[in-house]
Amino acid sequence: MTSRWLTCQKITKSTLINLNPQHYSLTAGNLANLTLKSFTLPDPAPGEVQIAVKAIGLNFADVFAIWGLYGATPKGEFTPGLEYAGVVEKAGTGVTHLHPGDRVMGVTRFGAYTSHLNIDARYAIPLPEDWDFPTGAAYLVQTLTAYYGMLTLGAMEPGHNLLIHSAVGGVGLQALKIARAYDCFTIGSVGSASKVNFALAQGYDRVIVRGKDFEAQLKEALEDRPLHLLLDSVGGPFFSIPFNMLAPMGRAVVFGSARYATSTDKPKKLHLLRHFFTRPKVDPQRLIETNRGVMGFNLIWLYENAHLMHRLLHELELLKLDPPHVGHTFPFEQLPEAVRLFRTGKTQGKVVVRLEG
Repeated sequence: MTSRWLTCQKITKSTLINLNPQHYSLTAGNLANLTLKSFTLPDPAPGEVQIAVKAIGLNFADVFAIWGLYGATPKGEFTPGLEYAGVVEKAGTGVTHLHPGDRVMGVTRFGAYTSHLNIDARYAIPLPEDWDFPTGAAYLVQTLTAYYGMLTLGAMEPGHNLLIHSAVGGVGLQALKIARAYDCFTIGSVGSASKVNFALAQGYDRVIVRGKDFEAQLKEALEDRPLHLLLDSVGGPFFSIPFNMLAPMGRAVVFGSARYATSTDKPKKLHLLRHFFTRPKVDPQRLIETNRGVMGFNLIWLYENAHLMHRLLHELELLKLDPPHVGHTFPFEQLPEAVRLFRTGKTQGKVVVRLEG
């Protein structure tokens, strides 16, 4: 059977985006400085393809990069964005598996807030024939984050019991699908009671709202079950409480810390400092006594190991997961407003920016 990742749907040249290349760029520190500019894009280098971008997926790493709080943020002026879907316009020398007109989705180490980009062809993945561009732009970062965190770092096994923070965000919903494929018991946490019914409708076994009674809610949801795995994107007490409840050999996988986020265009220094100095502390000697573990990662590391990324994508294909949920879409001209909504934590599913044409 032909792999869906290796089956490209062709688009005729007349349907390719025909615009002068434009991208959003800024020097890190303030979202208000994000400006749409025209630029010149050269032909793709050997091993690269040139993409006419049709959809852009937003990620929390984008917000922290814009603020200058992400360790991998480029120096000086840069274009944010880690995820896109689009159409191949040109293929560089040596690229034989992709051709002009192929529909693809991909990841990049920044630069995705753009109408066009050149990218190493290893990071342009053929788009399944039955997926549109927003679906493709919603898949790779969230699904790879969830799968790598759960299976490789979290050592998840069939029948395990999981707590998934930010349950109805892009990573949370993909993690739920993976957990259900392994017949796991899932508890999702949300930041607002308004999200509970949506989370339950997606298939969570239990849903709790993060608040002062979080520990009591979690104990009630577990019903004496052992907690095997915590997927943490929030931090603070919502890391410490479930971490201290992990069963022997339980693991906490940390891939974000949303509590540092604010609804302002630039970070609030006092807010950051307060959360930094009150961050959870883990004693290595206690890990020995309790047989617990903590793992952390960001997707830049996975990006730099393309062979592993492709192996994980093959394993994910075998799970036959449903397509990701796109909850919000914005036109390219409103990309800054899309980021402003995304950083509030009030979204459900993936936030995607569309380019028409």
